Amino acid sequence: MAFVLATVLIGAGIAQRTIFMGPTEQRMALSVDEPQPYLLVDAEVLGAHPGLQKLLVRGEGEIFVAYGRTADAEAWLSDTSYTSVTLGKDDEPDSKTVAPQQPPAGGGETSGRNPAGSDLWLDSYAEEDTLVTEMQLTPGHSVLISRDGIEPAPDEVLVSWGLDTRTPLAGPLMTAGGVLLLAGLVLYILAIRHQRRGRGPLRKGPGPLPETQPIEMQGTPRRRAIEQGPADAADPDRTATGRIDAPSADSEGEERSPGQAHRVALRRRLALGLPALTLTAVLATGCSAESWPEFGAETPTPTPTPTVVTPEDQKPPVVTKKQGQRIVSEIAQVVQQADEELDIARAETRIAGAALEGRRTEYTLREKISERTQALTSPRDKVKILLPEATDSWPRSVLALTVSEKDDTAAPVLLTMTQDDPWSNYRISEMADMPAASEFPDVAPAWLGTTRIPAESPFLALPPEQVADAFSDFVDNGDKSEFAGRFDATAEKLAQSVRDSRTAVLTKLKEKQADTTSTVAFDMKAPEETPLSLATLGSGAVVAVRVDDIETITATSADAVIRIGENQEASALTGVKESAKGFTTIYGIQLFFSVPAQGSKEQIRLLAYHQDLLSVKVNQ
Repeated sequence: MAFVLATVLIGAGIAQRTIFMGPTEQRMALSVDEPQPYLLVDAEVLGAHPGLQKLLVRGEGEIFVAYGRTADAEAWLSDTSYTSVTLGKDDEPDSKTVAPQQPPAGGGETSGRNPAGSDLWLDSYAEEDTLVTEMQLTPGHSVLISRDGIEPAPDEVLVSWGLDTRTPLAGPLMTAGGVLLLAGLVLYILAIRHQRRGRGPLRKGPGPLPETQPIEMQGTPRRRAIEQGPADAADPDRTATGRIDAPSADSEGEERSPGQAHRVALRRRLALGLPALTLTAVLATGCSAESWPEFGAETPTPTPTPTVVTPEDQKPPVVTKKQGQRIVSEIAQVVQQADEELDIARAETRIAGAALEGRRTEYTLREKISERTQALTSPRDKVKILLPEATDSWPRSVLALTVSEKDDTAAPVLLTMTQDDPWSNYRISEMADMPAASEFPDVAPAWLGTTRIPAESPFLALPPEQVADAFSDFVDNGDKSEFAGRFDATAEKLAQSVRDSRTAVLTKLKEKQADTTSTVAFDMKAPEETPLSLATLGSGAVVAVRVDDIETITATSADAVIRIGENQEASALTGVKESAKGFTTIYGIQLFFSVPAQGSKEQIRLLAYHQDLLSVKVNQ
């Protein structure tokens, strides 16, 4: 009975993994009537069936596939025609051609824009002839399929979904069958042994005695009667003499003893059972996790985090954490290469605003002054904090705090990067080193994003548009400024260092006895730019601003001449050694402040700052 049950269980387990197993995937082919350079597949199509989404694209040549937010992809395609694939009736794909919504951004009749390399995509893939990738898109996202933006997009597109082919009982059934088979063999052996011991010792009895025949007496001596004579040699079977040998126990017609019969049966059972047991063990050990039931794993202990309430009208963040890290890494590579080659055109592809102006001047100085070899401020290799703006319009900005994973002594770098339109890549507009004494405020997680605070917002301790002017007034007037006491110790330290540098200039003029023939004026002011302000969790904001520290030296008499002297920077930028009208030097300072909410008793904290020499010009 055990062998029968074992056979049934093992057979049932094998059948579940073979003849009873259904298809492993479900497929849907996407057809296109009029091929266009771009094919946009909505997430509804990829989500037509549950499970992991596998996308297969075939076509000769290079194939490019990217996915991102549907609104972003449609904005990127707004100036060209493309094929849109959505989910129609009966859950079947429906394709249509979408006409351009505006003239091409780059001019001409068609955009001809290659989608590869755009920061807009959450992720992208490129292969030759065949591209296969797995996705898990959620509503609100789409897949873009293209080549180079000119050639028609590949039209052989297949979407498949893996089906649940798990057989959690196959493994247990085969294991149970193997156990029963082993138990049956053990019980059978024990039964044989028990039967043999119950019958006692078995001995082989003597064979039947031959029939007694009369013996003829010969006159020869008795000793010779047992010797073989001629008759014996001629008649080995003793038929002539009437003597017949006893039959042998090993003769062909003899029956086996009961002990021998049991041993033969046991060997036959083992010959059948052991291979079956071995096969069961191999099948059971070779079964994948799909052949076994899943037992509940230990539930991880939740880690308490700050409560974040998402507003009802909150837009999605412009980048994800992974996307932001990729963009910052790409910017760092471009900036590093531009710094090595002093290529301002390359740097301009990833830097803008005050950060670009500072590098433009620095590249000019490094071409003429070989001693300027210090490292320039650049993004670090790891994004520690990412605060993207939550919006669906342009321009859009991201705040990132980057740190070095290789050098713990390197100061963190705080930066903002802005994307001007759907077709542009992100460029750094402000970038500064963060002192060790600075503490970054609590901000929303990257998956939620934040909102931009209007420049004139009255809900902060100081409107963002007044922060730069307030700090400039504090630097120029010190304790007499109306904003004295409004800034923290780090900001006061920076302001004092600016005042000390001004004092050093005046002292140098006196040492050269040039204070009677020349005069120096200092002024700090904010350029007419709209500051970037992103909200924090404490109802405050991180405000990025720029101020210009202007130093103007002029002659006090018509006969006086202002000489540059040993100032290599001024000589390299102006190309002269002296001027009767004097010189104007501008230093740009990029500043990041944490501004508290209105009514808060906290000070405005300086998070990071960086100073660049922007220009030295001859007065007109």
